[in-house]
Amino acid sequence: MAINKKGMMFVLSSPSGVGKTTLTKKLAENNSQFAISVSHTTRKSRSNEIDGKDYHFVTIDEFTTLVKKNDFYEHANIFDNYYGTHKEKVIKLLSQGKDVLFDIDWQGTQQLKRIKNMNIVTIFILPPNIKVLKDRLLNRHKNEEQLIDKRMNKFNEEISHWNEYNYVVINDDLNICYEKIKDIITSEKKGIRKGQNYTEIKKKVEELIK
Repeated sequence: MAINKKGMMFVLSSPSGVGKTTLTKKLAENNSQFAISVSHTTRKSRSNEIDGKDYHFVTIDEFTTLVKKNDFYEHANIFDNYYGTHKEKVIKLLSQGKDVLFDIDWQGTQQLKRIKNMNIVTIFILPPNIKVLKDRLLNRHKNEEQLIDKRMNKFNEEISHWNEYNYVVINDDLNICYEKIKDIITSEKKGIRKGQNYTEIKKKVEELIK
C-alpha cells in the first residue's frame, strides 16, 4: 500500500507531566519528516526554554490581538496562561509535505478537529499510575507544591477526554511509548487505522481516577 506523502497533523495530548512534550521532541529529532508546531503562550519562559524554539512567548495584549485577527487554529487558557497554534506556520509546513506534531491539550484538540479538509490523527497519553505522575511533576517543579497540587487537581478532568482521541497510549516506559506512537504514525501514513482495546483502556482510566 502506498504511503501518504501529503503532510498530516498528529496531535499528542496528556495531563501535565505525562511526557507528551518529551515524546513530541523525540519524534521530531529522529525523523526529518516531522516538524513541531511551536505554540504561542503568555506564560513566562523557563530557564531552559528558547523563544521561537520551545514557544513563542508573547504578552497578553499581543495574544489577544492575534485572537482578534483570527490568526490561531486553536487557543485555550491552561493553568491561567494562554496558548495558541498560529495558522501561518502550520499551513507552510503542510504545504511542504511535512507531518506536523502538536503538543496541545484537549481543548485545542477539540478545536483542531473542527477544521475542514485537514488530515488529523489524535493520540492521548496516559501515565502508568498516579504516583509516577506526581514524581515526574515533583522532579520538574521542585519547591512548587502549590503548582503541583493545582495540576494534580485538574488530572481527572483532563483524562476524562481520552475517548475523544483516535488512540490512547500508556507511557510506562518512554522508549516503548515512543515506538508505539511511531508505529501508529507509520500505519496512519499508509492509510491504516489501528484497532485498540477500549475496554482495557477504560479500565485503566477508571483505575487512575479512583
